[in-house]
Amino acid sequence: QVQVVESGGGLVQPGGSLTLSCAASGTIFVVGVMGWYRQAPGKQRELVATIFSTGTTNYADSVKGRFTISRDNTKNTIYLQMSSLKPEDTAVYYCNVDGKESFYSPYNDYWGQGTQVTVSS
Repeated sequence: QVQVVESGGGLVQPGGSLTLSCAASGTIFVVGVMGWYRQAPGKQRELVATIFSTGTTNYADSVKGRFTISRDNTKNTIYLQMSSLKPEDTAVYYCNVDGKESFYSPYNDYWGQGTQVTVSS
């Protein structure tokens, strides 16, 4: 079984910064792409940023230049450094892990429980 745990959410003022962390643990044979998604009230979940084990990254246009995703492959952990935060960044942020539990198993998607980020004065 694979567990995905996010941390680092909270309340921050507009223009402020916050860093989220996500760690995957348990029975993991290999981890592929990892990423952050977010869901604001009344809206669909959307991609924020993804990162491959090679370090290749992808960002939503709305966060480019403000957010930075990074990864520590030795710890199966990713981070999301968020700066110049705006009220519209308010959402529950979810971590997604694409991984295999054994050599013979298929890749599966694993999600964390989410962490709330609120940008407000």
